[in-house]
Amino acid sequence: MTTLKLKAVGNSTGVILPKEILAKLHVEKGDQLFVVETANGIELTPYDPEFERQMEAARKVMKKRRGVLRELAK
Repeated sequence: MTTLKLKAVGNSTGVILPKEILAKLHVEKGDQLFVVETANGIELTPYDPEFERQMEAARKVMKKRRGVLRELAK
């Protein structure tokens, strides 16, 4: 378990993530993290959940219309 301390950042409050956590998230300075509410609390993730929902919808369409897409690719 890692404990993080909140710090003042201008008029806001921030938290410093140790390099070990950044490595586990595969992020670095300047990258975006998304805050997702889950049944267990808050999750920080580098993956955009909205983009994932859109990709899942696209996968369903591509699977359903595979033949049409194959013809368009010719």
